[in-house]
Amino acid sequence: MNHIGFIGASGLMGHGMAKNLLAKGFAVSLTVHHRRGPLQDLLDAGAKLVEHHADLTACDAVIICVTGTPQVESALEGKHGLLSQARKGLIVVDASTSEPESTRRLAGRCKELGMTLVDAPLARSPVEAEAGMLNTMVGAAPDVFTQLEPVFKAYCENVFHVGEIGAAHVIKLLNNFLGQAITTAAAEAFAVGTKAGIDVSQLVRVVSAGAVNSGLFQAMAKTLEGDYTGLKFELNNASKDLRYYVHLTENVKAPSLMGTSVHQSLVTACALGYGQELVPSLVKAQAQINQIKIGKDR
Repeated sequence: MNHIGFIGASGLMGHGMAKNLLAKGFAVSLTVHHRRGPLQDLLDAGAKLVEHHADLTACDAVIICVTGTPQVESALEGKHGLLSQARKGLIVVDASTSEPESTRRLAGRCKELGMTLVDAPLARSPVEAEAGMLNTMVGAAPDVFTQLEPVFKAYCENVFHVGEIGAAHVIKLLNNFLGQAITTAAAEAFAVGTKAGIDVSQLVRVVSAGAVNSGLFQAMAKTLEGDYTGLKFELNNASKDLRYYVHLTENVKAPSLMGTSVHQSLVTACALGYGQELVPSLVKAQAQINQIKIGKDR
């Protein structure tokens, strides 16, 4: 595993991953989506630019880090996708947040052509990506995981082998559901507390001293001081991830009262125009819905 292909290096997460692969001595080849600008420092550091995704099949492994399932499917199955020039023995790593059902289907297609698909979605933020301190969960056969572990360690602090193909994307969706349940609950609590006439900062004091406290809650609490940057994750992406989670619950026939509610809270915030803002803007959405001011007047 010396030569790594990368699809999605112009993204906030992908850039840091590719940068750290180069820094750890891997040869890296890239494709460009729309903008070459964000890749320039990677090219200056020695990365090679190729024209089509299919050209990356000469690499030892290819990492895909894109928005979600449609983009992953395009990277593999598109006109110039990886499968159009399949090479026996190639390992493809989907580091995106994708739908497990699609992941398993794509894994089957890869296997038919002698390739291996691995799901290895990420946790943490672009800040940790640039620092090489991401977390990843990996769905792969043990021997494949062993091959890839040095690659993962180039851009991750913690690497978790969680099972066979598809397992990592399931765990990622569960992780994101739990996280967004906290953020949406915090935003709602701030709105209800404000309408009930209390000083919501006193709620933060109480929660901060007890078992309900968390880093996510503290990021949401910063909104009371006018800081909406505590979580570097767009509401559009959060809504997409919860949509995938709800699809998962439907596929396994598990009731999802909480998941559906969290998803609709995110959809509502996006519908109100906050989709391109960060997750803490859930508080802005709650203020608009309830026609109140929450925390400091912005």
